[in-house]
Amino acid sequence: MKLSRQFTVFGSAIFCVVIFSLYLMLDHLQLDHTKSPNNGGDRLQNLSILQDKIDRLERLLSENNEIIANIRDSVINLKESVKDGHGGLDRGNMSQGPYLELLASPPLVLPIDSQDCQFVAREFSKPLLDVYDLLTFDNHDGGVWKQGFDITYQENEWDSEPLQVFVVPHSHNDPGWLKTFDDYYRDQTQHILNNIVVKLHEDSRRKMIWSEISYFSKWWDNIDDQKRDAVKRYLFEQGQLEITTGGWVMPDEANSHYFALIDQLLEGHQWLERNVGVKPQTGWAVDPFGHSPTQAYLLKQAGMANMLIQRVHYSVKKHFASQKTLEFFWRQNWDPASSTDILCHMMPFYSYDVPHTCGPDPKICCQFDFKRLPGGRVSCPWRVPPQPITDGNVQQRVQMLLDQYRKKSKLFRTKVVMVPLGDDFRYAEALEWDQQFQNYQKLFDYMNSHPELHVKAQFGTITDYFTALRKSAIDPGHASASLPVVSGDFFTYADRDDHYWSGYFTSRPFYKRLDRVLESHLRAAEILYSLTLANIQRFRKLNDFPAVENNRLLTEARRNLGLFQHHDAITGTGKDLVVIDYGTRLFHSILNLKQVIVNSAHWLVLKDKSAYSHNPSKAFLQMDDIQPAQDALPRKTVLKISSQPRSVVVYNPTEQDRTSVVTVYVNTPHVCVITDHGHPRRFLLFMLSFHIISYIGVFSPGQLSFVAQVPALGLGLYQLNTAVSGGAETAEYVFLRQGGELSVNMKHFTVNIPQDASTPLSIHNPHLQIWSSPTTGLMEVSHRLKLNENGSEHQIKVEFAWYGTTSNRDKSGAYLFLPDGEAKMYSPARPPVIRVTKGSVFSEITTTFDHVTHTLRLYNVQGKDGNCVCVCFNHEIAMRLTSDVDSKDRFFTDLNGFQIQPRRTMAKLPLQANFYPMTSMAYIQDPGTRLTLLTAQSLGSASLVSGQLEVIMDRRLNQDDNRGLGQGIQDNKVTASSFRLLLEKRKPSPLSYPSLLSHVSSLYLNHPLISMAVSTEAQSLSLSTFSPLASSLPCDVHLVNLRTIQSKEDGGGPSDEAALILHRKGFDCAFFNRNTGLLCATTQGKIHTEKLFSELRFQSIIPVSLTLMHTTEGGSSKEEIRLKPMEISTYRVQLT
Repeated sequence: MKLSRQFTVFGSAIFCVVIFSLYLMLDHLQLDHTKSPNNGGDRLQNLSILQDKIDRLERLLSENNEIIANIRDSVINLKESVKDGHGGLDRGNMSQGPYLELLASPPLVLPIDSQDCQFVAREFSKPLLDVYDLLTFDNHDGGVWKQGFDITYQENEWDSEPLQVFVVPHSHNDPGWLKTFDDYYRDQTQHILNNIVVKLHEDSRRKMIWSEISYFSKWWDNIDDQKRDAVKRYLFEQGQLEITTGGWVMPDEANSHYFALIDQLLEGHQWLERNVGVKPQTGWAVDPFGHSPTQAYLLKQAGMANMLIQRVHYSVKKHFASQKTLEFFWRQNWDPASSTDILCHMMPFYSYDVPHTCGPDPKICCQFDFKRLPGGRVSCPWRVPPQPITDGNVQQRVQMLLDQYRKKSKLFRTKVVMVPLGDDFRYAEALEWDQQFQNYQKLFDYMNSHPELHVKAQFGTITDYFTALRKSAIDPGHASASLPVVSGDFFTYADRDDHYWSGYFTSRPFYKRLDRVLESHLRAAEILYSLTLANIQRFRKLNDFPAVENNRLLTEARRNLGLFQHHDAITGTGKDLVVIDYGTRLFHSILNLKQVIVNSAHWLVLKDKSAYSHNPSKAFLQMDDIQPAQDALPRKTVLKISSQPRSVVVYNPTEQDRTSVVTVYVNTPHVCVITDHGHPRRFLLFMLSFHIISYIGVFSPGQLSFVAQVPALGLGLYQLNTAVSGGAETAEYVFLRQGGELSVNMKHFTVNIPQDASTPLSIHNPHLQIWSSPTTGLMEVSHRLKLNENGSEHQIKVEFAWYGTTSNRDKSGAYLFLPDGEAKMYSPARPPVIRVTKGSVFSEITTTFDHVTHTLRLYNVQGKDGNCVCVCFNHEIAMRLTSDVDSKDRFFTDLNGFQIQPRRTMAKLPLQANFYPMTSMAYIQDPGTRLTLLTAQSLGSASLVSGQLEVIMDRRLNQDDNRGLGQGIQDNKVTASSFRLLLEKRKPSPLSYPSLLSHVSSLYLNHPLISMAVSTEAQSLSLSTFSPLASSLPCDVHLVNLRTIQSKEDGGGPSDEAALILHRKGFDCAFFNRNTGLLCATTQGKIHTEKLFSELRFQSIIPVSLTLMHTTEGGSSKEEIRLKPMEISTYRVQLT
């Protein structure tokens, strides 16, 4: 009877869908009858409209047929699942949760609103890629400005409008590089900050800027209230000290994911808001090794209007200088108007130190770095020292310096010039403050007291400069030329010759991967913790939940993740001891975040909330993996299965209902998996390892993989029981080794060692089929990858290659990639061992070489995982994918996991210049096919030949590359690099964005399901599933974070507010959207807040700037959130 009711309801739903579909078709066919056709032109126009609507009707009819077919398939699946689940298994102590045990079957055709496809029809803004076409990259000697050109001017050019000069004192403090963060603070930074308070107070004309809040907050915690009051009252309020950018660090812009970029900026800004009440207005980035428009967008969204960048390819700087476009509005390439514009200043010369900032001649400028006065520890390389300014020489020195100021100003469109005055860890001693500020003040006094010089010079902050610039260049009434608009990125950076900084895209990949693991854990912990606090408020049962302690652990993790985004941390360009310090911080934070996740999940899954008890010595839940040290890979813990059922909680940290494979280790083959509803799950048992010698004995721990269905942001429950008879389905194995004998005997498993090892190896699932070489186990061009959907076959070859380093004086190092030519194919000394594993959950081919272990895996699941080929690696190597995709010289890489940047491989550039950062994906395409490589860690990538993608996996270098580090890279670790390979059919499209499938695949790769085992002592408690969302978010909307805001009260515990950060991703509609496995739709960026959560409700929702420092005008209503494509928006929310 119950089953009949289900089919009655389902049949009614089918009828409603059909009727609604027909209604939509008729609605689209309606013509506008309000205007009468008055002439033939109108009739032709109406006929054209009619033809368009008929074409649209045909498409809708086709889609409707597919929908009906999909509904029919869903009915069949439902009938089968009901049959399979009708068994009355003992449900143990679990109770039914608020969501259906079987998630809805994914639609055959992904429902995409037609208006959501209009976004990709817009034209890009003019990209910087076009500038590269204009440049010859010939590197001519420009004279005193080696990488530029000779600059001349007329003496009377400033007669009508004086030159305004802003000298901006700064001290660049790396939070780790040659020393650790703490050592730098102890030895230098604390003294710099102490001097700021004393020396700025001595003269109100003095100014200073500061960027790194990681250092500033540490110093603030160690000073007394009197000094804090002096900083706030005299320095900030009077404008003598400016906080620029205000992030936790000055982040790298190539390897950092946009989640981490936002998080470190948010942590810095929230600290400023709580402690000093300062709101940064200008970004300052003098040292990152190349610049990303993602950072420009985030600064704009945070409420900043200006920014400064420095490390840009010297040829690009020269071109911008010659065109007077060094000051420009940086616009995102998807922006058709100007909503993303931020005013940007590009420094024109080689470096941000004093010799390369006052003007084009470093020999002259060095003479005005008064720290280099004779008798000091540093001097000028040009062997002409500075002179103290006296009444006797001030006129001559002013003329010399003013000449440089004037020449520098000729590179810009206004008569406002900015001159940085500083370097790394400057102003640590009181003497330097006196040398710089007193001598410069004498120069300024002379300039300003002589009107015939037509110059006004002063100390200023960077915002002082931008204020004057805007008044001169933008304000109405000025005749100055308007500033240009620029779109694109500034990679790959070269500072001289062929010295391209593409090596750091890959350096220390173990820690780049660890960074992403921490990101994933932090996001998961933030969301689950925030949901727990909201539910505690709803139930009004705080019990002894460790809210304050967990908030402290979250704050520490945010700051450690933020610290690692520093441009000498995630880049892999620090000293060995510094890298260990970073790794230790990441490692400890991952451990702490697991505690937060466990504590939150514990409270949420308990059916009786009053039964909650926090006991750190006896954890209710245990993570299923353990990382033994900061430089080691995690190891799975073995679950002991006995006569008592063992419960496993599975957390889905993504905003999509999800069907994915979960793997745990068990101590017995006699095991079965059931859901909390008593339904059995499809599962498979694998051996954990194999040996080349004979292996006979008792059962060693096995790998149990099963298909889990978990709601968005929710917690699913599964039981591992001892099987009454038989046990888990076991995998079947085939072992091969060319020219070598193998003897493998695994108890409980079927093992085959074929005598004829010439037959191609093959694995398949409902979507894909892969053939691989029996010699190498790799996909080869002689074999193929087949799309089962339409029967098409594509040739894809996987190879490994070595790059040597050049024999020139300058060689590859942590920063630079200077190869000795094209890569040489990797040839192992002995044949690899190949293992083919086949089972109902997944199949894989694993090849073990001397230096790398390579695995190709296909999942046999209905969800999105079944559409990808998973690729995993160990150790150091370069991976090359060669395909039959006719991509020519074009390819695409992402920037910070946020946006796609088109690339062009250029023959006029050296090989190393054609490598670019790949944070989350790279792809090649032709009019009919796209091949996407998704990555779980940042690496360097290129497409040196049509149809090819290449990724540098690891680097081991014996020598320094003369960029200050003073060592090579020899601390390589065994690294688990993870990729997914996605092959999609596409329609020709002029623009390029990721598909929805690749967006979600990347999300799943970077945010895997998290499984936790209930302790054996706690099996008696009743558990319930947790499903916080009413349904999945739209396919193109990503929940970046739900982060509890720290209380402003003493104690630093959690407040009752959270930051809800959402990102609507831009996607390409030019793909065949059948069988994607996605359980979502698109909604034109609309989210109904009242329908977002299943039980929680928004008590308040306030649109704010990205980092919560500004309340935005207008914005979304409380009832509905609306996001534009690519938009990231933040809301200050209260949940109850």
